[in-house]
Amino acid sequence: MTETNRIEYQRELSDGLEKEVVAFLNYREGGILYIGIDKNGRTYGLADADGDQLKIKDKIKNNIRPSALGLFDIVSEEREGKDILKIIVASGPEKPYHLKKYGMSEKGCFIRLGSAAEPMPQKMIDELFAKRTRDSISKIKAGRQDLSFGQLKIYYEESGYKLGKAFAKNLELLTDDGDFNYAAYLLADKNNTSIKVAKYSGTNRTDLIESNEYGHECLVKATKQVIDKITVENRTNTKITAKERQQSNVWNPIALREAIINAFVHNNYTNEITPKFEIFTDRIEITSAGGLPEGLSKQEFFEGFSVPRNKELMRIFKDLELVEQLGSGIPRILEHYGKENFIFSDNFLRMTFATKEDAVKDSAQVEAKEGGVIGGVISSEIGSAIDKNPKLTTRQKEVLRLIAANNGITYNEIAEALGINESAVGKHINTIKDKGFLERKEGTRGYWQVNVARD
Repeated sequence: MTETNRIEYQRELSDGLEKEVVAFLNYREGGILYIGIDKNGRTYGLADADGDQLKIKDKIKNNIRPSALGLFDIVSEEREGKDILKIIVASGPEKPYHLKKYGMSEKGCFIRLGSAAEPMPQKMIDELFAKRTRDSISKIKAGRQDLSFGQLKIYYEESGYKLGKAFAKNLELLTDDGDFNYAAYLLADKNNTSIKVAKYSGTNRTDLIESNEYGHECLVKATKQVIDKITVENRTNTKITAKERQQSNVWNPIALREAIINAFVHNNYTNEITPKFEIFTDRIEITSAGGLPEGLSKQEFFEGFSVPRNKELMRIFKDLELVEQLGSGIPRILEHYGKENFIFSDNFLRMTFATKEDAVKDSAQVEAKEGGVIGGVISSEIGSAIDKNPKLTTRQKEVLRLIAANNGITYNEIAEALGINESAVGKHINTIKDKGFLERKEGTRGYWQVNVARD
């Protein structure tokens, strides 16, 4: 065996160990370092392999920055009857790694070139550091530090959690220096984040007929508002035949919800670009900033490999049941739409869902009995009354809005639209009924009646 771009030999433990480890951490494929084998591949062995193993861990832990903990493993092996050590080093996510003693300089930063660890040019050091800072909302200090999180705390309380005094640290909303980071800014009660939902009268952007702006508040709230708005646009057209009541959505509600949340969670906010939602007569386009995360292929993306661009947002959205399971979103979309509906570029990801022709052509809109709803669209009075009702939680409002938009909706359809299970839907409906805002008319084959005071 000879040295390669991924294999390095050292006859004995030396002061050059950290340099080789840094080079592998900065290399896109990582590498393996053997201690006890010389440059020609001859095995010499180690007199005290156990003692050397402890020294190696101590050297890597204390002499390399950023922390390499979790990025290396040390394995004891026997070769030709002699003890050697095998150090497996992964490619690190926080490049450039460097020797603590020399900092981020050409004397401290190395990268693997061929079978050697070479000094990293200062230009590469600067570019890697800029990229590391730019691509992480946890590393960027928020432009303002007078942030409050009343909305976020309410959402956590509704989900059964209580945020304590150390919530900012526990939710990773602080920089290493203890300041609020950009993730905190996005989740604060007030910010300058603007989310647009545009609607056009045709198949291009020539004639804008409606422009809705959300945001300037907690990103969780903005997400819910966009989901509500597009749920209304995803009208249910109803046709009653002699045998049955037929309903059809413009777009699949499960895929649509997953796509909206995916756009919010995985958007690259570091350039202050937000997700964009555009409704045309023949399709809906959902565009998020940032291409595929580094190191993730298209095949892995479609297979559901989860590489969160914003791990802080992902964690919070999962706590609040907006995200059901890591890696489940894209496979759920692919159950209803093909891979051709995804367009990738270096800077953006766009999902395009075509409008169902039968939903467009079906003009038989039937007024729901006593529901105040035509064609699955909530009247503004009912929608406003639901949103402003202080006796309903956010989730109960979501359930009630779905019922108001379709008074024949099933538990399963509500569960699929909200990404929760049917038993949870049942509990929410029972609570809403107990509060007097919902009645079941004409039994199991009947319909729902929403009872909320109009403005």
